[in-house]
Formats: sequence, C-alpha cells, structure tokens
Amino acid sequence: MERVFPDGTADERAVLTGFLDWQRATVHRKVDGLPTELADRALLDTSPRMTVAGVVSHLRQTEHDWFAGSFPSLADEPSERDQHGGWPTGGRAIADLSSGYATECAQSRRIVAQLTLDTMQHFTPPQFTPVSLRWILTHMIEETARHLGHLDILREQLDGTRGY
Repeated sequence: MERVFPDGTADERAVLTGFLDWQRATVHRKVDGLPTELADRALLDTSPRMTVAGVVSHLRQTEHDWFAGSFPSLADEPSERDQHGGWPTGGRAIADLSSGYATECAQSRRIVAQLTLDTMQHFTPPQFTPVSLRWILTHMIEETARHLGHLDILREQLDGTRGY
C-alpha cells in the first residue's frame, strides 16, 4: 500500500481521512514479510495477546466496530461486536489477518464517503454516548497510531526490522 501524506492545504475531511490512511498503510508495512510463527510470538508475559498478529486482528475489529458498527445500514453485512476486541486471532496467518484488515479498511472508507463529518452514529452501544464521524475519524487516527507504536517495538524485537 502506498503512503501519501494529506495535502497541507486540504480541507478537514481530506486531512482526517488522509492521516488515517497513512496510519493504515503503515500497519501493512510493519507486518509485510513477517513469518506467521514470529507474528504469533508473544513477547510480553503480562500481555500474551500482544503479538503482531493480535494487534492486526484488533485493528481490524476496531475498524469494524467504529465504522460498520456505528453505521450498520451502510455496512456490507450485519455483525456483532466482539467482546474480546478482536485480540484472539483464531490461529489465522498474518497474511490472512492483514488481508482482512485491508478489506475492513476499504469498507470503512466506503462508509465514510457517504457521510458528513457532523453525522452522528446511527448505532451507539448502550454504555457510550453518541459521537460524530469527525470524532470517530480522530479516534481511529490515535488508535491506529498507538498500536503502530506497539508494532514498531514488536517487529524490531522479533527480527530487527526497523523503520517508519
């Protein structure tokens, strides 16, 4: 996936979606070429699900929950939230997880393209207060970037690969 910074004179929507796409593309760069056996290796005794595969699985689920879950009538198919946040990988290979993440991101882009930044969630889980698409995009930038930090450290520890 090609990474492109948003234009410095772009409008708010283009900046938000552009930075989110930059982070999404960087996720793919971080996992590209990593063997499944390394992607499944837990390096933190206190966080056994914090693996490269677990992070990618979680990011796919987070994309799904915030976009398809918030705007279910615009989603490709109905689904339920994963109470485990997508961390369990079900033994899927990193290539499959990465592909699933790309597919989910494409659906998220289609949903976002149909809405204004001020559109409020069509569905909000009972424990939350409704938020706007603007809020969701901003949250997803920080969520994805935060987990990219995890991927940076995990990948370097696993095979020495570094770089942004």
